[in-house]
Amino acid sequence: MRNHDRFTFVTFGLMLGCLLAVPMTAAAQGEHPRTPDGQPDLQGVWNFSSATPMERPDALVGKETLTAEEAAEWEQDLANTRAANESENENAPLQARVGYSVRVWFEDGVSLTDQRTALVIDPPNGKIPPLTESATRDRAEKAAAREGTGPHEPTPGGWVDDLGPTGLQVRCITGFNSGPPMAPSAYNNNVQLFQTPDHVVLLNEMNHNARIIPIDGRDHIDLKQWTGDSRGYWDGDTLVIETMNFLRETSFMQGGSGPKMHLTERFTRVSPESLMYEATVNDPETWTRPWTFQVSMNQIADPVYEYACHEGNYAMAVILASAIAGDNSDGSE
Repeated sequence: MRNHDRFTFVTFGLMLGCLLAVPMTAAAQGEHPRTPDGQPDLQGVWNFSSATPMERPDALVGKETLTAEEAAEWEQDLANTRAANESENENAPLQARVGYSVRVWFEDGVSLTDQRTALVIDPPNGKIPPLTESATRDRAEKAAAREGTGPHEPTPGGWVDDLGPTGLQVRCITGFNSGPPMAPSAYNNNVQLFQTPDHVVLLNEMNHNARIIPIDGRDHIDLKQWTGDSRGYWDGDTLVIETMNFLRETSFMQGGSGPKMHLTERFTRVSPESLMYEATVNDPETWTRPWTFQVSMNQIADPVYEYACHEGNYAMAVILASAIAGDNSDGSE
């Protein structure tokens, strides 16, 4: 092995060891575990799936939480609906059962978060604030341009940058639940958190995206990135992460946020097995006011698996070929 290769290998090993092997100190009775530098130990693999909808249903206006009996009934109704859908899929022809209709792909939440009727906690009505006039107009124009076009197809006459609201996921740039911010979705609702005294790392299972976040007080850099530029700090026992300088939209809300979003995320250990994740979205070009949602993250023993989005991925060529064929369906060359 050449010297520079050996140096690179050893350096990588030391860095990986720091991230993976920071031991927990013995916690005082009644306290959560802490790292050797005295901060709350948030490390582990956390699942953020939830049966609670992002917004409060109209039928539950004014009802912030359900009783234990109401929550159990909600969860059972949800399980019955999913079982009925799966039974219908199993009885369908094989060609109709290949793809997202097969329940084995999914890990939807089965339990409500704290028996709440919405993940949104601010505004208090549990609803996402209205869009701004410019965002409303922009979405209407894009919807009109894409009328009759599938969710993973280019706008007629468009190209790769014009794959619609799910385009970033189709191109394997960002995962649909990793955002940032992270939000429960159909599957891969897992994130692994690593800590050192001056950095934290959030490794999302969806698209195996890693956000390496300094927590040593350094300033933001003026470099626009797909997942923004993040800086963290401790507010008591809560890890706070501020993110700005987004390249454009993220996968959050199917591309609903814009490049001017300022995101504040908070991670608080509330029990040995759970974190509370809170995200405040401040995007004045998209929503008329900032808004906040919360979701529980439960620790799991399973590892984070590789999400090999690009492995054997011929989808882009097929998508574009199909779009060209559709544009030429009138017989033109």
